[in-house]
Amino acid sequence: MKKQQVDHVLRAAGRITGERQFIIIGSQSLHGKYPDLPDEILTSFEVDLIASKTADRTEWLNVIGIDSPFHETFGYYADPVDASTATLPRGWKGRLVSLPPGETEGVKGLCLEPHDLAIAKYAAARDKDLIFTRELARRGIVFEERLLSLLDQTPVDREVRERMRSQIAGDFHAEKEINVPPRLDEVGRGRKPTRTRALERNDSAQNPANDSDNDTH
Repeated sequence: MKKQQVDHVLRAAGRITGERQFIIIGSQSLHGKYPDLPDEILTSFEVDLIASKTADRTEWLNVIGIDSPFHETFGYYADPVDASTATLPRGWKGRLVSLPPGETEGVKGLCLEPHDLAIAKYAAARDKDLIFTRELARRGIVFEERLLSLLDQTPVDREVRERMRSQIAGDFHAEKEINVPPRLDEVGRGRKPTRTRALERNDSAQNPANDSDNDTH
């Protein structure tokens, strides 16, 4: 979704509920800090909203929710949620980022800070969430050290925390963790492969003589 589409949902949400401020907690909250991100990282068509002043009115947003006439007309929709929908680090409300001004008729959007958003995605751990976090890391939108710091402030049990820690590390060090399939001679001797493609490339770059030796045989 583009920011203008998020603005449209906020504008409609304000008209329906009379609320002047909403919290955006899904992937569209990236528009708070990065309003011009390319569409390919924001592939969802829903805006997860909480009415920040009168939470009970959040349910009214079903009028512009999934399969509503609004959705059928424009191709995107509001998804009314609550604060328990996402698993977030302590203090996340104090880090909310204001959506830059747009055509919202004065309705304000408060967006998750990108690292808080990433933690919520790691906690959910659906395939689409992990694709999203990988893109955040690849594009330099989030940083490993900050994510690990926030992970320690996230209310999850130890097993989930360790799983999330591993996934964070994987997103930032994926190339180093790709195992090369064992060679036939290793299999025959019962040895386990210990190298990675990344390391083999480094060896080749550091020892160009190896390549020339191979060329002579």
